Amino acid sequence: MAEIVESSKIVGVKFARLKAFADERGRFLETFRKEWFPERSWEKFQTNRSDSKAGVLRGLHYHFLQVDYWYCPDGRVRVALADLRPSSPTYRAVETVEIGDDNQMGIFIPVGVAHGFVALTDATLTYIVDNYYTGSDELGVAWNDPDLAIEWGVETPILSGRDQANPRWSEISAERLPT
Repeated sequence: MAEIVESSKIVGVKFARLKAFADERGRFLETFRKEWFPERSWEKFQTNRSDSKAGVLRGLHYHFLQVDYWYCPDGRVRVALADLRPSSPTYRAVETVEIGDDNQMGIFIPVGVAHGFVALTDATLTYIVDNYYTGSDELGVAWNDPDLAIEWGVETPILSGRDQANPRWSEISAERLPT
Protein backbone atom coordinates (compact mmCIF):
# COMPACT_ATOMS: atom_id res chain seq x y z
CA MET A 1 0.00 0.00 0.00
CA ALA A 2 1.22 3.49 -0.81
CA GLU A 3 1.96 6.10 1.82
CA ILE A 4 -0.04 9.26 1.05
CA VAL A 5 1.75 12.47 2.08
CA GLU A 6 0.38 16.02 1.82
CA SER A 7 2.53 18.65 0.14
CA SER A 8 4.06 21.08 2.61
CA LYS A 9 3.88 23.85 0.00
CA ILE A 10 0.51 23.58 -1.81
CA VAL A 11 -2.78 22.74 -0.11
CA GLY A 12 -4.51 19.75 -1.72
CA VAL A 13 -1.48 18.35 -3.55
CA LYS A 14 -0.67 14.85 -2.36
CA PHE A 15 2.23 12.54 -3.05
CA ALA A 16 1.74 8.78 -3.15
CA ARG A 17 4.98 7.12 -2.07
CA LEU A 18 4.65 3.81 -3.85
CA LYS A 19 5.98 0.49 -2.59
CA ALA A 20 7.50 -1.99 -5.01
CA PHE A 21 7.61 -5.74 -4.44
CA ALA A 22 10.50 -7.37 -6.29
CA ASP A 23 11.88 -10.85 -6.70
CA GLU A 24 13.93 -12.75 -9.29
CA ARG A 25 11.05 -12.44 -11.82
CA GLY A 26 10.86 -8.64 -11.71
CA ARG A 27 8.69 -6.33 -9.65
CA PHE A 28 5.10 -5.37 -8.92
CA LEU A 29 3.98 -1.84 -8.08
CA GLU A 30 0.46 -0.68 -7.29
CA THR A 31 0.27 2.81 -8.80
CA PHE A 32 -3.26 4.08 -8.02
CA ARG A 33 -6.31 3.45 -5.86
CA LYS A 34 -9.25 5.82 -5.82
CA GLU A 35 -9.49 5.24 -2.05
CA TRP A 36 -6.18 7.10 -1.66
CA PHE A 37 -7.95 10.32 -2.70
CA PRO A 38 -11.45 10.21 -1.16
CA GLU A 39 -12.05 13.93 -1.72
CA ARG A 40 -13.06 13.07 -5.31
CA SER A 41 -15.86 10.73 -6.38
CA TRP A 42 -13.98 9.22 -9.37
CA GLU A 43 -17.36 8.44 -11.02
CA LYS A 44 -15.95 9.55 -14.36
CA PHE A 45 -12.52 8.14 -15.03
CA GLN A 46 -10.07 8.53 -17.90
CA THR A 47 -6.50 7.24 -18.16
CA ASN A 48 -3.96 8.84 -20.49
CA ARG A 49 -0.36 8.28 -21.51
CA SER A 50 2.20 10.83 -22.69
CA ASP A 51 5.55 9.86 -24.22
CA SER A 52 8.16 12.62 -24.37
CA LYS A 53 11.71 12.94 -25.61
CA ALA A 54 14.31 14.36 -23.24
CA GLY A 55 13.98 18.15 -23.19
CA VAL A 56 10.24 18.28 -23.94
CA LEU A 57 8.30 20.56 -21.61
CA ARG A 58 4.52 20.20 -21.36
CA GLY A 59 2.54 22.85 -19.52
CA LEU A 60 1.67 24.68 -17.51
CA HIS A 61 -1.99 23.59 -17.64
CA TYR A 62 -4.86 23.89 -15.20
CA HIS A 63 -8.50 22.86 -15.00
CA PHE A 64 -11.81 23.84 -13.41
CA LEU A 65 -13.46 20.42 -13.81
CA GLN A 66 -10.89 17.72 -13.17
CA VAL A 67 -8.07 16.58 -10.94
CA ASP A 68 -5.02 14.77 -12.28
CA TYR A 69 -3.02 11.90 -10.81
CA TRP A 70 0.41 11.52 -12.42
CA TYR A 71 2.81 8.60 -12.44
CA CYS A 72 6.05 8.17 -14.44
CA PRO A 73 6.66 4.45 -15.08
CA ASP A 74 9.63 4.98 -17.40
CA GLY A 75 12.29 7.70 -17.44
CA ARG A 76 12.50 10.80 -15.24
CA VAL A 77 10.51 14.03 -15.25
CA ARG A 78 10.61 17.22 -13.21
CA VAL A 79 7.07 18.18 -12.29
CA ALA A 80 6.18 21.81 -11.57
CA LEU A 81 3.06 22.84 -9.66
CA ALA A 82 1.70 26.35 -9.08
CA ASP A 83 -1.32 27.20 -6.95
CA LEU A 84 -3.52 29.53 -9.03
CA ARG A 85 -6.51 29.48 -6.65
CA PRO A 86 -6.98 33.00 -5.21
CA SER A 87 -9.03 31.54 -2.32
CA SER A 88 -6.28 29.08 -1.33
CA PRO A 89 -4.04 29.71 1.69
CA THR A 90 -1.13 28.65 -0.55
CA TYR A 91 -2.10 30.94 -3.46
CA ARG A 92 0.97 31.64 -5.62
CA ALA A 93 3.01 28.83 -4.04
CA VAL A 94 5.22 26.86 -6.43
CA GLU A 95 6.70 23.39 -6.00
CA THR A 96 8.89 21.16 -8.15
CA VAL A 97 9.57 17.47 -7.66
CA GLU A 98 11.30 14.79 -9.73
CA ILE A 99 9.52 11.50 -10.28
CA GLY A 100 10.31 8.41 -12.28
CA ASP A 101 13.07 5.81 -12.29
CA ASP A 102 14.71 6.67 -8.95
CA ASN A 103 11.61 8.09 -7.27
CA GLN A 104 8.53 5.91 -7.69
CA MET A 105 5.85 8.34 -6.63
CA GLY A 106 2.44 9.43 -7.86
CA ILE A 107 1.19 13.02 -7.61
CA PHE A 108 -2.43 14.04 -6.97
CA ILE A 109 -3.05 17.50 -8.48
CA PRO A 110 -6.26 19.25 -7.39
CA VAL A 111 -8.45 21.55 -9.46
CA GLY A 112 -6.85 24.95 -9.90
CA VAL A 113 -3.24 23.91 -9.44
CA ALA A 114 -1.29 24.52 -12.64
CA HIS A 115 0.91 21.60 -13.60
CA GLY A 116 3.55 20.75 -16.14
CA PHE A 117 6.65 18.66 -16.54
CA VAL A 118 9.94 18.60 -18.36
CA ALA A 119 11.33 15.24 -19.49
CA LEU A 120 14.82 14.87 -18.04
CA THR A 121 15.25 11.66 -20.06
CA ASP A 122 13.02 10.06 -22.65
CA ALA A 123 9.99 9.43 -20.45
CA THR A 124 6.47 8.09 -20.23
CA LEU A 125 3.92 9.78 -17.99
CA THR A 126 0.58 8.17 -17.26
CA TYR A 127 -2.19 10.22 -15.78
CA ILE A 128 -5.62 9.53 -14.48
CA VAL A 129 -8.28 12.23 -14.47
CA ASP A 130 -11.66 12.24 -12.75
CA ASN A 131 -13.57 13.80 -15.64
CA TYR A 132 -13.59 13.18 -19.36
CA TYR A 133 -11.48 15.48 -21.52
CA THR A 134 -13.02 18.65 -22.83
CA GLY A 135 -10.96 21.26 -24.63
CA SER A 136 -12.83 24.10 -22.91
CA ASP A 137 -11.38 22.95 -19.57
CA GLU A 138 -7.77 22.96 -20.76
CA LEU A 139 -6.31 26.30 -19.68
CA GLY A 140 -2.69 27.37 -19.49
CA VAL A 141 -0.15 29.77 -18.07
CA ALA A 142 3.32 30.48 -19.49
CA TRP A 143 5.90 27.91 -18.44
CA ASN A 144 8.53 30.64 -18.01
CA ASP A 145 6.36 33.23 -16.26
CA PRO A 146 8.71 35.34 -14.09
CA ASP A 147 5.98 35.76 -11.44
CA LEU A 148 6.03 31.98 -10.90
CA ALA A 149 9.83 31.67 -11.27
CA ILE A 150 9.77 27.90 -11.68
CA GLU A 151 13.18 26.22 -11.64
CA TRP A 152 12.80 23.85 -14.60
CA GLY A 153 16.51 23.14 -14.95
CA VAL A 154 16.40 23.62 -18.74
CA GLU A 155 17.20 26.70 -20.79
CA THR A 156 15.60 25.91 -24.16
CA PRO A 157 12.92 23.26 -23.81
CA ILE A 158 10.99 21.75 -26.70
CA LEU A 159 7.45 23.19 -26.54
CA SER A 160 4.21 22.78 -28.44
CA GLY A 161 2.77 25.80 -30.22
CA ARG A 162 -0.06 25.87 -27.72
CA ASP A 163 2.27 25.92 -24.72
CA GLN A 164 4.40 28.64 -26.34
CA ALA A 165 1.26 30.78 -26.62
CA ASN A 166 0.09 30.38 -23.00
CA PRO A 167 -0.38 33.79 -21.33
CA ARG A 168 1.52 35.08 -18.35
CA TRP A 169 -0.27 34.83 -15.03
CA SER A 170 -0.74 38.63 -14.87
CA GLU A 171 -2.59 38.49 -18.24
CA ILE A 172 -5.21 35.98 -17.07
CA SER A 173 -8.52 37.61 -16.16
CA ALA A 174 -10.04 36.87 -12.74
CA GLU A 175 -12.88 34.79 -14.24
CA ARG A 176 -10.31 32.51 -15.94
CA LEU A 177 -8.61 31.76 -12.61
CA PRO A 178 -9.85 28.85 -10.50
CA THR A 179 -11.66 29.39 -7.20
